[in-house]
Amino acid sequence: MTEKRHVRPYGDTSGDGMVQVSFTLPVAHGPRAEGAALLLANKMGIDPAMVVHANPIGPDFTFFVVYGSVTHIVDMAEVVVVEREYPLLPPGEVNTALKRLLRRKLVVVGACIGTDAHTVGIDAILNIKGFAGEKGLEYYRELRVVNLGAQVAVPDLVKRARAEKADAVLVSQVVTQRDAHILNTQEMSAAFREAMGERRPLLIAGGPRFDPRMAGELGVDRVFSRGTTPGEVASYLAHAVAQKHVPTAPDAPGTSSAGKAPKAPKTTAAKKKETVRA
Repeated sequence: MTEKRHVRPYGDTSGDGMVQVSFTLPVAHGPRAEGAALLLANKMGIDPAMVVHANPIGPDFTFFVVYGSVTHIVDMAEVVVVEREYPLLPPGEVNTALKRLLRRKLVVVGACIGTDAHTVGIDAILNIKGFAGEKGLEYYRELRVVNLGAQVAVPDLVKRARAEKADAVLVSQVVTQRDAHILNTQEMSAAFREAMGERRPLLIAGGPRFDPRMAGELGVDRVFSRGTTPGEVASYLAHAVAQKHVPTAPDAPGTSSAGKAPKAPKTTAAKKKETVRA
């Protein structure tokens, strides 16, 4: 099936633009609150809009569900995403690749940093029980996993990663109030660069509110968002290690390792001239 260039949401019929959104307004429940919800929906491009649900949350807030047709059209040519540039490998192939490249186990240190106590995400990736029918990284024979758990201070994470000689550090962030996930991850990446420079391990961040395009902004090598499985992370680790171990190209004929052409040996006549000058 050929992908359409311009698309609109599908509700009752193709291209009718129907969407359903929910939000909360700091307005007491009542007709004025519903009027404010409809006005907001119109400003969002939903026209006509209909409030299908309104529920008070305490005396000063109202939760809404609004249904209507959006006027916007999406140009698929403008869509920008991070495409996976590596193949998904089964555990056996990941183990084989790492053993061939490193000849030792790859060390992975994982943690929830800052005040974040939500370990469900990091445990789903690291623990052997895994997630979505896939075994976690502890299952992989050529990985040694150190799970530090929740509320790990950044200095402690750096210290433990150095002690374990970590090849990769995985941090999970679920708490997002006031962009805590962004600030914590930036603090972590800066701490590793200050402490270890170019010898730092691979830095990987994950969480439901991360955008995979944020790697540069966060200062990490990779960002994984919601729905990521252990197999995706393991395959990325194998890919990243392979990239680090790409053999350098041999010197071209007639050039030295410094990229310069080697000097031609001196002829007998040239040697005689030097002797006469001496």
